[in-house]
Amino acid sequence: MTGALAPREDWTADRCPMAHALDVVRTKSAFLVLREAFYGATRFEEFVSRTQLSEPVAAARLRELTAEGLLEREPYQEPGQRTRRAYRLTEKGSDLLPVFVALMQWGDRWVVPGGARVEVRHHDCGAPVRAALRCEHDHAVAADELELARRR
Repeated sequence: MTGALAPREDWTADRCPMAHALDVVRTKSAFLVLREAFYGATRFEEFVSRTQLSEPVAAARLRELTAEGLLEREPYQEPGQRTRRAYRLTEKGSDLLPVFVALMQWGDRWVVPGGARVEVRHHDCGAPVRAALRCEHDHAVAADELELARRR
């Protein structure tokens, strides 16, 4: 695929899932908060320090991502301390992992000279994890093998 997938003069993208997904995860700071959730952050202080966002911005993103159902809050309590809230990825949030792996892979190739300081590896064999296009029958699909079609 070198350009557009296919001409589409007879229909519009008013129900485009990509556009609506970007409405849910609409800011760089939201992506950074989700990145840290994928890396294991659960507490507010971790999100602030790891993302280097201000407390008000981190709090706003955590609220938004929770309201959208990507994160959920659960109580925890340190001995002798008041009850606080931890944040955990939901299934909906966890389903964004391939998007993050693809962005990391693209950024390593095109944006960050020399690649990132971290990479995602398969726990069992240690090999780097890569995002790839595969069809429903598990065939690898190259860009020039794609077509845009209306859903049936």
